[in-house]
Amino acid sequence: METLFSVLIGIGLSAACGFRIFVPLLVAGIGVHAGHLHPSADFIWLGSWPALIALGTATLLEVAAYYIPWFDNALDVVSTPAAVLAGTVVAGSFIVDMSPWARWSLAAIAGGGAAAAVQTGTMSVRALSLATTGGLANPVVSTAEWMAAAVTSLVAIVMPTLVIATLAMGTIIVSILWRRRRQRQAA
Repeated sequence: METLFSVLIGIGLSAACGFRIFVPLLVAGIGVHAGHLHPSADFIWLGSWPALIALGTATLLEVAAYYIPWFDNALDVVSTPAAVLAGTVVAGSFIVDMSPWARWSLAAIAGGGAAAAVQTGTMSVRALSLATTGGLANPVVSTAEWMAAAVTSLVAIVMPTLVIATLAMGTIIVSILWRRRRQRQAA
């Protein structure tokens, strides 16, 4: 059961990396430092003071950068592969009691996939905001994204099954909407 919860926590934190890359890593580091999270042995450093200072600084810079008009859209180009990588690493750091091959395969597929799915959604919302408001609503979108990253990270730690259920439900809803849109375009 511990392995299942560690996988769910890792995937939940990975999904949060799709909103903001460093927020979930900072929340995880605080959780490790406080003794509430137990990463694999090679990721204990995540709860160290130097790591917390570095992640805190990176989080502040990342959140602030998304409030710079037009720069926020340019950041999406760089943040997509970075979110997938961060999602894979954070998932792998909390998956325990598995062989390295199984651990990193699961981390890449589930963790990287969750981060990519969420990042794709945030990019779509930001593009829609840019197209409809000329970027004037992007600060609202940025605020919603970093808050979603923080809440998703906290929920992933406290109630990991809820994050996975929400992610699955969101995927189903998006699939249904996508299918309906394609059907309307075909008609």
